[in-house]
Amino acid sequence: MTPIVHEGYVFIGAALVLALLLGVSVHPYAAILPAVLAVYFAYFFRNPKRDISLDDAAVISPADGTVQEISAVEYDDFIKGPGSKITVFMSVFNVHVNRSPISGEIKCQKYVCGRFRPAYKDSVGFENEHHLIGIENHRLRITVTQIAGILARRIVSWVTLNDTLRQGELYGMIRFGSCLEIVMPEEVQVLVKKGDKVVGGQTVLGRISDEC
Repeated sequence: MTPIVHEGYVFIGAALVLALLLGVSVHPYAAILPAVLAVYFAYFFRNPKRDISLDDAAVISPADGTVQEISAVEYDDFIKGPGSKITVFMSVFNVHVNRSPISGEIKCQKYVCGRFRPAYKDSVGFENEHHLIGIENHRLRITVTQIAGILARRIVSWVTLNDTLRQGELYGMIRFGSCLEIVMPEEVQVLVKKGDKVVGGQTVLGRISDEC
């Protein structure tokens, strides 16, 4: 695992080259802005090491950020029943790599082109460009959707249909500032509330009830 995901090297390299060119051909001060951008790109594309404790009864957060919304879902096509939806908003300062909330196999994958409205708007899940995967294991099914925002105009996915993911495993990211939606079946008890700060791969969003 590298400390910076490979998508970031193009941005970092381009900013450093620009800084060098401006510093040599114009003035050393002209190199300051692209040099700062290079530092920010290294920060944005960071991939911090996370200790993942596997728990097949838990649904963990797929991203760092803030719980923006928790709502009931009357019926989800992949889950085949009612559930709960948790929306996690990522600012441009959060870690932006995305992790699988559960271990399982990708049984559904859908990419939808759309608009690029601010990621904090309530309807972005319907209107904005987004990428949905449905993950299934022996205990439950969930969906997790990467949603583009006004600055996040590129959804990156490193997985495809029928791939197997380990809980907490990296599967993609969104550039630059966005949100994710997780839909869990109703037998999963929601353990977070609106406004909570969550950590990808570590914060437990929900847990299967003991009776299930």
